[in-house]
Amino acid sequence: MALWGALAEFMKRNQLDTMIGCASIPMLHNGVISGDVAASVWRQLSATYLATIELRVTPRLPLPVEQLNDTLNVEAPALIRGYLRLGAKLLGAPAWDPDFNTADLPMLMRIDDLPARYRRHFLGER
Repeated sequence: MALWGALAEFMKRNQLDTMIGCASIPMLHNGVISGDVAASVWRQLSATYLATIELRVTPRLPLPVEQLNDTLNVEAPALIRGYLRLGAKLLGAPAWDPDFNTADLPMLMRIDDLPARYRRHFLGER
């Protein structure tokens, strides 16, 4: 949780109310390179954590999730799960990064969306 605390403190110290970035999902699964894991993670998470329509983005090089098996029972990477616990939202479908062989989920984190327990723990707010 130290990473999350550092992120929240960085945002507060620099008077940032919003941060946008990507979190990666590896394309390698059980020794096979495919986007099935990323498609499955996207399907599972988008049902709950997708940002409102006016905030969504479209990748320049989308991962073709509609052509992939999105029914795998997989867990999102720890970094993505941590961001979501902090109130982050998904901004859209995963992009494919062929240089690093990952699927990148665009994410948004707002200090105002930080759950109260984390605000107290990381920022000392009551």
